[in-house]
Amino acid sequence: MAGLARHVDPDAIIKVLHDHPHDAHKKHIHTPSSVSHSTPYSTRYASQEEISKFKIPHEGAPADSVHQMLKDELDLDGRPNLNLASFVGTYMETQAEQLMIENLSKNMSDADEYPAMMAMHARCISIIAHLWGVQKGETAVGSATTGSSEAIHLGGLAMKRRWQEKRQAEGKDTAKPNIIMGANAQVALEKFARYFEVESRILPVSEKSHYRLDPDLVKENIDENTIGVFVILGSTYTGHYEPVEEISRILDEYEKETGNDIPIHVDAASGGFIAPFTHAKVGGPKWNFELPRVKSINASGHKYGLVYAGVGWIIWRDESYLPKHLIFELHYLGGTEESYTLNFSRPGAQIIAQYFNLIHLGFKGFRAIMENALANARLLSKSLEATGWFVCVSDIHRKKGEFQFKGIKETVYGKADETSADYNAGLPVVAFRFSDDFKKDFPHVKQQSISTLLRTKQYIIPNYSLPPNEEKTEILRVVVRESMSLDLLDRLISDICGIAQTLMETDAVDLAAFQPGATNIEKQHSSRGHDHHNKHKAGRPMSHGIHRSVC
Repeated sequence: MAGLARHVDPDAIIKVLHDHPHDAHKKHIHTPSSVSHSTPYSTRYASQEEISKFKIPHEGAPADSVHQMLKDELDLDGRPNLNLASFVGTYMETQAEQLMIENLSKNMSDADEYPAMMAMHARCISIIAHLWGVQKGETAVGSATTGSSEAIHLGGLAMKRRWQEKRQAEGKDTAKPNIIMGANAQVALEKFARYFEVESRILPVSEKSHYRLDPDLVKENIDENTIGVFVILGSTYTGHYEPVEEISRILDEYEKETGNDIPIHVDAASGGFIAPFTHAKVGGPKWNFELPRVKSINASGHKYGLVYAGVGWIIWRDESYLPKHLIFELHYLGGTEESYTLNFSRPGAQIIAQYFNLIHLGFKGFRAIMENALANARLLSKSLEATGWFVCVSDIHRKKGEFQFKGIKETVYGKADETSADYNAGLPVVAFRFSDDFKKDFPHVKQQSISTLLRTKQYIIPNYSLPPNEEKTEILRVVVRESMSLDLLDRLISDICGIAQTLMETDAVDLAAFQPGATNIEKQHSSRGHDHHNKHKAGRPMSHGIHRSVC
């Protein structure tokens, strides 16, 4: 029989057994100083002392040693190119990286000191505004941000201020503003509402609405206090585009009936750099400044704008939609600059890299990259469904207008000359789950096990619940980025199928012990969140609003 087992504290064991350098003189052991060393591994950090974690050390250490120690610890991270959970880009061309390195020290807030960089910023705004359908006679205005979260807050705040100004001019109450969004929204949208004291009306999504904002529910939930509607061009769950033009028509009709003018802000964090370039666009309808109801749009340059993390964009169709009192006139370091951001100092290298991509790739280059990503996402989707073990919740691999899986025999194979226009429009995202037949035949196999075992092969593919109202359905999700080559995709398909096959042939096994969790003291003390095993302990259940963000 098994004996009793006690908890083992590895930190305590190390502390007891370690030959501490402060006691070295008692044992006549030579202790190298912090600067005397031959290689990075011949300093005191090699075996006598850990790198300080929570207090600044009294003595410093050689740069090459610290670099090596930190590099070794960072080897424990996942591989960025195999992080298929994230929309954020992990590849840039060597020349773009070089430009970023050469300009790392430039600060966007020092406009007068770096006029060439600021000129590139202005060019990016103009280029992106034209990609998003800026109309003649209107003067688009915008800014770079640290990402889409900041951009969403700026767009939402401008809507709130316009609503307040209009209500005050009419002598009406401004105490109860509200904003509409779907439960599939990224958490930044709800953050805006909470931080800026706006009631967030989070509408449930369903299979009927393709797990995105339901236009019918929008009509039922708007009123005179609605400052605007957040419409998402590319849900992070399933990649579906929300129907901007349909919602715009609903708001047009509402204005005719009531006189209340409700604007749309399009959160195009990912889709803003996909829809303008692909043959599919958004499937036919309009989504951008071609619709008068759309007043502002944001996108992440560090997603499908193909720049490393740290840059987003917010653009208003005309400067009249950005309230004047939100704009600060800064007198700083000898110059005067207008500013509307939540941050002051922020890196300028990403803006330079964005301009590099726009000029280097051009329209045709971006189109080739986005079409390739969608083609690879379709191939992955079709391959998974062809096994009979999986069903895709995303729809970009289905013929345009079709949204149901019709069985293995109905699998649509690609043609040499096809483009994204032959299929449903959306992000290159593959959201999939076990098929009903698979769950019936192999009830002991947990879907989370696929994610866990893929992690052992260095892939990072999350398994998580759909938004509230559909949370009983769990999906695995792969984001296909520029760096997902056909060779890597072939290997991924083989590994997913191989792992599924292994689980089918194995007795029921509890893989919970293999889940990555809070294994270090930093994780335990730096976050009040919960890992996968303890998610039931969360103070706010999934059914209460937006419960997660994967971006």
